[in-house]
Parts: sequence; structure tokens; C-alpha cells
Amino acid sequence: MRLGILGGGQLGRMIALAAHPLGITSTVLDPGADPCAAAVAGHVRGEFDDLRALYDLAKASDVVTYEFENVPVESARWLAERVPVFPPPKALEMSQDRLVEKTFFADLGIPTPPFAPIDTREQFDAAIGSIGLPAVLKTRRFGYDGKGQAVLRTPADAEAAWATLGGRPLILEGFVPFDREVSILAVRSRTGETAFYPLSENEHREGMLYRSLAPASGTGEELTERACEFAQRVLAELDYVGVLAIEWFQDGPRLLANEMAPRVHNSGHWTTEGAVTSQFENHVRAVCGLPLGSAAAVGHSALFNLIGYQPDFAEVLAIPNAHLHWYGKEPKPRRKVGHVTLTAGDPEERTRLTDEFVRKVNPRVQ
Repeated sequence: MRLGILGGGQLGRMIALAAHPLGITSTVLDPGADPCAAAVAGHVRGEFDDLRALYDLAKASDVVTYEFENVPVESARWLAERVPVFPPPKALEMSQDRLVEKTFFADLGIPTPPFAPIDTREQFDAAIGSIGLPAVLKTRRFGYDGKGQAVLRTPADAEAAWATLGGRPLILEGFVPFDREVSILAVRSRTGETAFYPLSENEHREGMLYRSLAPASGTGEELTERACEFAQRVLAELDYVGVLAIEWFQDGPRLLANEMAPRVHNSGHWTTEGAVTSQFENHVRAVCGLPLGSAAAVGHSALFNLIGYQPDFAEVLAIPNAHLHWYGKEPKPRRKVGHVTLTAGDPEERTRLTDEFVRKVNPRVQ
């Protein structure tokens, strides 16, 4: 079996690494001269809308997937006429526009913060009047890791945000005074088999994921079942194949959908050491037509992203049950260059290990 991957970043790298023990070879398409996934997979160099590069990837693949959601939908559809593409291009299209995505959730009966489309200053003013402040103004497309959005707490904030973001398609969302952010990772096979990973609790700093704890503490069966049931609606509606991530705001017993990612997800990196089957292996299994593995957690895990800097590897590995994943990328400001997973037998041990890691390694957004 040959797997093609649109994108050659760290997610593509980890997908290829998970495919290798299953006897599956991988090829990535990426415009970079030396993307980090090329260290463990074949590499077709080209833009994502380059038909020659897409054709070369199709020839090298029995099935194609993607590692990030800003792949042109037209390219995914072009490939799907020649080789199976999973998740389906419809899911890719749904996740690329925040207004389309929020409307999709609402149509499925999945709760979201209040939202309104913004194309003009008049719509902006009207939306602030109806939704109120505080609120969050976001670009409808191409925003990630906190980019393309602004929190509005005062009329002055609104003026500044409009000056920066106005003139392009936007969405205004009501600000949710949430207790915490959590995410669910679901996976669905070609035959409709599904598996759900435990909820993870996510902490963001400067708009980027800093830490995840899984399983999240204090979720209870009811909250977990609700997240799984909502995710199941999305999987079924899209006839989805592969790993799907949905990020939520938890407000007491309520879950409000923030956004979905039709791919393996940063908040699920803990699964490599902390689950029976990692999200990467289950994604490969799903898109390649293989049975899914168990998504059950093994103990309690913590994930820390390494953002913009390279720690002393020896200091990291001297911490008990610490697992380092370095992506082979040059550290640059706000660039994810690796992550560390800490595994523990119980929540108390996890807390001790995370405290030791923070004290000795000082993980931060740089």
C-alpha cells in the first residue's frame, strides 16, 4: 500500500512514521525544498495547485490524505477523480470557512457561540449590537494558531480590529466565558467503524496550543458521551474517513463547538505514548481500509509543545516518563518545532511530572 500526503510538515512526518510499521510507504507533496516529513517519506516538490505535482503524487499513491486543512479543495477534488482521497474533500471545504463551519454545526444541532457574518462595516456594527461585547472578530479563512482574530472588549477594540481585519470576509462570534477548552478526537473507517479518544483539556498561550492533559480530569461520562455523540453526527453527515478533531468551549455542563479539523490534531499528539493506538496509526488504518485500533488511554498523559526554541534534550529525557519528539525544523518565533509527552499512572503522578517538566525545561511560546 502506498499513501500520499498533501503537506510535508510535522503531521505528515508523524503520519508517515505510523504508516511504516504497517508496511505502508508514504510520499508527501510539499512546495518546500526540504520539508521535515521528507526525512521519513518520499517527496514530490510542488505547489498544492500544481497539476503536474498532483499527477506525480497520484501516480505514487494508492490513497491520498492531507495533513492540514488549507489544501485547495479543487486540488483534493482533482485527485479524488484519480485516486481515493480521505477525509473526503467535502470535509476539507467545510472546515476552511469559519462561517460555513459554524452554520454546519448549527444545522446538525451542535451548540455554538452566537455568530454573524461580516462583509461590511454596517454588518459589523449591527452584529456588535445584536451579539454584544465582549466578542471575537475572526477572518473566515486561513486563520490558525491565533492568527487573523481579535478579542473585542470595548468599542475602541472594535475600531482597532476593524482597521486591521476589515475589508475581507469575517465572522463575529460571541465571547464565551468558558471554564476550559477541551477537544475530542474521533476516527471513522471506510466501513463506518468508529472510535473515540478521551477528551483532552487544552491550554493555549498567545493563540497557540501550549499544553494538553488527557484524559481531561472531571469530565464525567455524560460530558464525554455528549462530545462523542456530537462528533458522530459530523462523521455520519460527511461520510467521513480518517481522524477528526473538534475543539470545544466547556461552560459547566455545556459544550460549545469552536472549530473542527479534518485531520490528525496537535491536541492528540499524546496518543503516541498515551493510547493503545495513536491517532496517527488510526488515521492510516482508516484511510487505507484497515480495521481501527483501540482508542483507549493508557494511564494519564500530558503534552507540551516546543514553540520557537530547542531545549536541552538531555534535560528533557532525564525527567521520568518523558518522550521527546523533535521535528527536525529550525527554531523560529512561534514555530512548533517539537513536543514532549509525559506519561503517568494516575492524575497525581501526572501533576508531579508536569510540575517537574515546567520547572526544569521552562516550556514557553517563543
